[in-house]
Amino acid sequence: MRFVGVFGAVAATAMITGQGYAQTLFAQDILQEDDAAQVTETPGVSSQEIVQEVPLLPMVQEWSIDNANALLAAIDAVEAEGLSPADYRPDLLRDEIANGPSAELNLRASGTFTWLVEDLRDGRTPMESRRQWFVVDPDSDLLPTGQLMEEAVAGGDVAGVLASLNPTHPDYAALRSELAETPQSDTERRRIIRANMDRWRWLARDLGGQYLITNVPEYQLRLTVNDRIISTYRTIVGAPGRTATPQLAETVEGVVFNPTWTVPQSIVQGEGLGERVLNNPRWARNNGYTATRGANGWISVVQQPGPGNSLGRMKLDMPNPHAIFLHDTPARNLFGSDNRARSHGCIRVERALELAMTVAILGRGASRDEAVEISTSGEYTRVPVERTMPVYITYFTMGVDIDGNLRNFEDIYERDAPVLAAIDAPRQGNRARATSEEVIEIEDDIRTTVS
Repeated sequence: MRFVGVFGAVAATAMITGQGYAQTLFAQDILQEDDAAQVTETPGVSSQEIVQEVPLLPMVQEWSIDNANALLAAIDAVEAEGLSPADYRPDLLRDEIANGPSAELNLRASGTFTWLVEDLRDGRTPMESRRQWFVVDPDSDLLPTGQLMEEAVAGGDVAGVLASLNPTHPDYAALRSELAETPQSDTERRRIIRANMDRWRWLARDLGGQYLITNVPEYQLRLTVNDRIISTYRTIVGAPGRTATPQLAETVEGVVFNPTWTVPQSIVQGEGLGERVLNNPRWARNNGYTATRGANGWISVVQQPGPGNSLGRMKLDMPNPHAIFLHDTPARNLFGSDNRARSHGCIRVERALELAMTVAILGRGASRDEAVEISTSGEYTRVPVERTMPVYITYFTMGVDIDGNLRNFEDIYERDAPVLAAIDAPRQGNRARATSEEVIEIEDDIRTTVS
């Protein structure tokens, strides 16, 4: 398998220039057509495949003494995964094992196994402690507990079945290794490691073969193929408070080149932009604004494509109720700032045209030449992609950075505290799968909110 792009030759390069605008495009052929890496479908994100329904299996099954002892050993082993063995009451299971095979042993072992599956597969942190976490993890549907239990007791491989639930991403393995190397006496560091290991379990176990992932506190976006970073891009994210960027798992359905920007009414009415555009045609024309007044007096304002468009030269079309998307910006100097929590929620991306062209090409929406031609046309064009791409907007305060080093990131939204409190609290059962938090539709007025 041969990787190109950042690992090899750049397939096409173009320079766009204009008033107040200059950007080099790198339309990179990330994977060659004839030897492209296999891209696995991401469960629950973009698959349209009809999957045969697996019959539900009983949640209490028969446990032999050997399997129950293997379960007891597995409880001790979960400490390496950042979980607390005491949560799973090994003392009670040990007592039932001492009494021999019985209905009581079956009940206790089945319950203990269920708890372990839930925490290893779905995460131990209850939903109310996952602030602005709107990802719905598909793993409990793909790996139902009853099916896993039958596999474990029938095959006699309890430890193997439980270990198969761990996240496959190499960054989880890096945290796991760090936990093993951190002394028990360093309790604060161990708590942070455990919290971030648990955050990986909140996501799908397998993120797919090809995806975009951004860690908000790191201010970086990665294009990843088969868990290898192909390209990285600096980002600008939401400022703390109501405009903080939420955590999502969405799908890129298309690329918009030379986008228009429909100005939010908070600016059109609240800041008088509508009247200014209507009353000052020359200023409006110079800034690319057009306005219409409806019969009811309502003014709508749209900024046309151009060098000064507030969305820049592209946005990734990823429909979601939060109105969050990834886009360009004419204020590229801000990517040099250390504090890049500056937007009203959407994510601005460095070298955005390179990213847009790459996504269009990998998604089979356009060839290299077509992508260059469309991007340089200056005309609004939406390119739908045949092969959609998952986008994961995550929040880790400890993780592997783009240089491959494990380090801490600033907790810019103060989201660690509720997770750490949940880890310290007794295990909670019957946890919700989806958050009940308010969905805040972002009205990104594009301007910098933090000096």
